[in-house]
Amino acid sequence: MATSGSKDFELDVAEYVEEAFERCGIEVRTGYDIKTARRSLNLLLADWANRGLNQWTIKQRSVAMVAADGEYELAADVIDVLSVVVRRDGTDYSLDRLSRNEYITIPNKTTQGRPNQFFLDRQVTPNLKLWPVPSNSTDVVYYDALTRMDDADGYTNTMDLPFRFYPCLAAGLAYYISLKKAPNRVQILKTVYEEEFERAAVEDRDRSSFNVVPKHDYRLG
Repeated sequence: MATSGSKDFELDVAEYVEEAFERCGIEVRTGYDIKTARRSLNLLLADWANRGLNQWTIKQRSVAMVAADGEYELAADVIDVLSVVVRRDGTDYSLDRLSRNEYITIPNKTTQGRPNQFFLDRQVTPNLKLWPVPSNSTDVVYYDALTRMDDADGYTNTMDLPFRFYPCLAAGLAYYISLKKAPNRVQILKTVYEEEFERAAVEDRDRSSFNVVPKHDYRLG
């Protein structure tokens, strides 16, 4: 049996919009239809980021340590930091993550040493806080950053996502558009979207083992 031998199927923004409108039972008629659909698409991507559905955007980045400096600004596209290590003389040392309250309650934030814990202050520009603060300027911190997906700007641009997420994106955009333009189809399109989202989320999960790390009590030193 003959097959195409092709594996380059990819939709651009215009095709996703067209597919979504067809599922709503309507046609793209005006420039405003395109504008509102593109806005819905970007809001959908933001919702995926909030739900953690973007494992493919994980990037490993690094920052050089500066002695006695425990705070480092990260790029604005960083949504979250999944893991952090300090590399010293070719050896990586893992850092434990602190909550805001745990970091605030550290009595002496100027203590120097090899960092073994971190707190991510998730502001508009994320700030990585290390404790103890670095005692030298030769160590390097490597971190796995969950980064923001590219916006759906150009109508002819393709989307920054793997092939297996195409159905979820099309279903989600159709649901979002139905809220504004096809209220009679909202429920069925929402159901389809949630089913597609669940399948995508299962595929996107990290399949590594789960580890429990003991909490450090600062009162014990």
